Amino acid sequence: MHPILTVTLNPALDLSTHADAVRPGPKLRCDAPVTEPGGGGVNVARVLARLGAPVRAIVALGGPAGDSLAALLAAEGVAVEAVPAPGDTRLSLAVTDRASGAQWRFVLPGPEWTADAAAALRGRIALAAAAGSIVVLSGSQPPGVPEDFAVTLAADLGRRGARLVVDTSGAPLARLAAGPTAVEVLRLDAAEAEELAGRPLPDRAASLALAAFLVGRGVARMAVLARGAEGSVLAAAGLQVAAVPPPVPEVSKVGAGDSFTAAFVLSLARGQGAAAALAHGTAAAAAAVMTPATELCHAADVARILPQVRLEGHSPAASAR
Repeated sequence: MHPILTVTLNPALDLSTHADAVRPGPKLRCDAPVTEPGGGGVNVARVLARLGAPVRAIVALGGPAGDSLAALLAAEGVAVEAVPAPGDTRLSLAVTDRASGAQWRFVLPGPEWTADAAAALRGRIALAAAAGSIVVLSGSQPPGVPEDFAVTLAADLGRRGARLVVDTSGAPLARLAAGPTAVEVLRLDAAEAEELAGRPLPDRAASLALAAFLVGRGVARMAVLARGAEGSVLAAAGLQVAAVPPPVPEVSKVGAGDSFTAAFVLSLARGQGAAAALAHGTAAAAAAVMTPATELCHAADVARILPQVRLEGHSPAASAR
């Protein structure tokens, strides 16, 4: 199995709680908070550990919140390689209104980075990635990190014989989409895909057309676009495929994307093909939807759902029309 390394530039210590009612004005008396490690790459590493895969997590950490986050990850069996952040690790707070079930999520900004600090971290990641490794860069970029961080990192890793999987948004995603890059996999959720396209993607064919366009432009060797309850689609050279999950009870969508990425990467690390990886990721995303609040997928649910995921091939020529 190929080694897996996750990278989280902007982690968060996630606090979640409940209140009888969330409204402005009075003090809101909350339940005792649940504290969890957060951030895209952090959650990918947590799911990989749940699925029984060895993983190393490079996480930029600072201050007491960073220490707490590292301890929580270690307790979940994740090998943490902490790198010093230029400030304290950020906090996030999720408060659920018990009366309505609605949730308010407050996310604080991360510390400000310098270009030199970002370059030093990029070099450290490249040195940590042995030949054949799969590196997952997932989550938002903190302020000050150059928009082309993923593009440059992909090139550095390529020279070392490692592959980069990217799940990001905003300006870094727009920079990636300008292509060409050495990125192995680019994953987009439905909102990110529509923002990048500048138009709605009303059906699976539209998502596949965008994924194929990104691959053809050299943005990534594989492009994966999520379509919510419809599953996900993938395009690569000569391949277009959709994975459709079975119906599952929807409890919370939080964590579905990170669960997808973890299971998808695990299949790639095991040497399985793109279609098998897409099915595995789709099963993990469906399993995560079944769990409450910020809870990630459970391995038993993933194993049960996977045989029920339907793969549908599509003709690249037909999608281009």
